[in-house]
Amino acid sequence: MNIQKNLENLKIVLPKAPAPVGSYTAFKKVGNFLYISGQISLEANGNLIKGKVGSEISLEDGKRAAEACCINIISQLNKACENDLSKVKSCIQLAGYVNSTDDFIDQPKVINGASELMTKVFGDIGIHTRSAVSSNSLPLGAAVEIVSIFEIN
Repeated sequence: MNIQKNLENLKIVLPKAPAPVGSYTAFKKVGNFLYISGQISLEANGNLIKGKVGSEISLEDGKRAAEACCINIISQLNKACENDLSKVKSCIQLAGYVNSTDDFIDQPKVINGASELMTKVFGDIGIHTRSAVSSNSLPLGAAVEIVSIFEIN
């Protein structure tokens, strides 16, 4: 599996890993596990996909927001692995938070945007456990935020 080739085929150029906006670290390695702090729906061009899914933005825009989160996760992962994604052994978990209306029930469909991209980039090692929950608000008004755990060599 050539992860870099998959990124190229998907026309994904990893942005610079976003710096934390508070009193925390972007990632933390414990043994062979890498914990990546929540990545919000910030696109590489600096555009923040924000708003409530179910009222202000559509399900499809929510999925695009989850994909943006996934790209930021991969960017943090790349930084933590010193630009060598072949060190990734497995994506363990994604925990997705969707800024959505009270009556919106398709949070899993939104987070599928990240899950599907993760497996397109990493293949079988990108298959993960997951949660997808509703939130009434997220930092900076982001539409989606995703926390992740990886096993690395």
